[in-house]
Amino acid sequence: MYKRPQKRPASNLERPQRSIERQQMMLRWWRALSNFFSRPLRAALLSYRPLLWRIKRLDAKYQQLTENQLDQQILQLRTQLRRKGLTDKLLVEAFATVREVAGRSLKMRHFDVQILGGLAILHGNIAQMQTGEGKTLTATLPVAAAAMAGGPGHVITVNDYLTGRDAQLMTPVYQRLGLSVGVIVQGMQVPQRREQYARDIVYCTANELAFDYLKDSIELADRQHPLHLHALCLSSGQTKLKNLMLRGLHFAVVDEADSVLLDEARTPLIISGEEVPQPQQQLIYQQAMQLSQQLQLSRDYKILLQKRQIEMTSAGELLGLQITAQLGPFWQGRIRRLELLRQALTARHLFVRDRHYLVDEQKVVIIDEHTGRLMPDRTWERGLHQLIEIKENCPLSAPRETLASISFQNFFRHFHQVSGMTGTASEVSAELWRVYALPVVNIPTNRDTKRLLTGKSFYRDEKQQWQAVCEQVSQLQKQGRAVLVGTASLATSEALSAVFDQLGIVHQLLNARQDEVEAQIIECAGEPATVTIATSMAGRGTDIKLDAKVEASGGLHVIITGLHESSRIDRQLQGRCARQGDRGSYQMLLSLEDEVLSVFVRRILMGLFSMGLPKNVCDYIALLAINYCQRRIEADHVRLRSQLLKRDDQQKELLSFSGQRL
Repeated sequence: MYKRPQKRPASNLERPQRSIERQQMMLRWWRALSNFFSRPLRAALLSYRPLLWRIKRLDAKYQQLTENQLDQQILQLRTQLRRKGLTDKLLVEAFATVREVAGRSLKMRHFDVQILGGLAILHGNIAQMQTGEGKTLTATLPVAAAAMAGGPGHVITVNDYLTGRDAQLMTPVYQRLGLSVGVIVQGMQVPQRREQYARDIVYCTANELAFDYLKDSIELADRQHPLHLHALCLSSGQTKLKNLMLRGLHFAVVDEADSVLLDEARTPLIISGEEVPQPQQQLIYQQAMQLSQQLQLSRDYKILLQKRQIEMTSAGELLGLQITAQLGPFWQGRIRRLELLRQALTARHLFVRDRHYLVDEQKVVIIDEHTGRLMPDRTWERGLHQLIEIKENCPLSAPRETLASISFQNFFRHFHQVSGMTGTASEVSAELWRVYALPVVNIPTNRDTKRLLTGKSFYRDEKQQWQAVCEQVSQLQKQGRAVLVGTASLATSEALSAVFDQLGIVHQLLNARQDEVEAQIIECAGEPATVTIATSMAGRGTDIKLDAKVEASGGLHVIITGLHESSRIDRQLQGRCARQGDRGSYQMLLSLEDEVLSVFVRRILMGLFSMGLPKNVCDYIALLAINYCQRRIEADHVRLRSQLLKRDDQQKELLSFSGQRL
């Protein structure tokens, strides 16, 4: 269970966080052994049933309270929580109070399964709740209880749209409980951020929170130890500490926890400062792009699409050293020369316009692979961003100098308590336990799901695939169904939109170019005969409200036209239909040109499809093959995350040895 700090910080001066320094070997083994037995037992769903029954027994009593009596109950509860902490008795009263306030303020009372989810979260677990079960409302229970006990809380979402939406929806509940709500989104200035972080509950994305933590770390330099902070509070350094944004890392509830804690944890978070542009460096990048054209595929290098890597052959390394031998002092050193050529090949072959980035006003803007959203403030490191700018004939931006970095794994370990919720944690439960010591608790659904799978079909090429999609969409429109067509990239969504335009199929398009009107598009997506083409932006957290006519005709129908590297992302898209017991269906219309398939597997499947086997047999074999490829990619991602965490730990040890800190 969340335990508030012994002393609640009145400001950001103390900046409390949990230490993750390496401990003595025996102590580490003892804690690991005790956690191995105790945490899974505490994660058992049955252990929360008695608390659920006690919370529900207070319903009749709290519903009879007048508004003034309820306000007095809230005031007394907050006082007791700050004095005694979250004891079982006060926890029951806190959850019952939040439930009653939500019922009066939002006309939504927490279901039993949502209370169980809130209890699991407060006790430091990942609550696995199926899509559409109301995770946004569930989060109010543990977050409000912890905040009333004096612990500032962060509700971490996967994008700015959900951050603003969830905070706006739940603010009436928090305000009635006497709690203030802050919102952190991209583009906010430092004074605004400091004001928002000072509030009791802060809604934000993981990227914004982690980068603000790094900025505070740069401000503190090597004075992050609690003794240093205490000394600064007593000295003239107190003014400098007031410039910090965060009050510390107390209690975090991570929405879509598998996406934030794992999928986004493959690359380190880096704070950079722009260097003065150097003509010589820009010349080097231009030379690297030109020289990379002299290297031949297969002979000099291999493209590992699934691993997103360029592998130089022995002949390629030899040729690379020969063609760069007379290019000046910046090309000296074997490793540096080959790395520049490898980065140039990576920019040419592995980063595709309108899939990994788009060009906006002569600037290369990164597209988040997991959410499909733009990241205008982010750049690739080690010259890759400049090489892509050369590839797209854009003005070169200045290279950046790394000022501070941290992995998501180590960042979230600094919280006194992290917990979360998601609908897709089963496959990664072992990694969540191994990295974060977070057990996964399966929460039952409030109503039986009515989601139907209508078929999984594969086609030889994209042309046949689009023809099948158009025929299916036309039939569903005639039935008055709402249709959501999911694509794997921005380019694919626009290509399909062009096909729909040619055939006169009225539709709306949602990708990174339409992020400003996302709310309006989602609001209309549940109307009769409405067709929406969307990237993964319409995946996690998106709630499409259905018109009564759509529900009567069968609900929302989801068509998946491209699979992602993780099957969990595909399951999230399926979860947009048939939410909270509504009717709905989904199907997969896929192509053998899908990028998830490796070249070798694609060739085998092409041969099978040419043999004249029955369609259902070919589809079954193709489905097995694509599941195999996804598992291979997911295993590679696990390995990358493990390597990143190991490098981060090694770097931390080196900095500690040298007397420096993050």
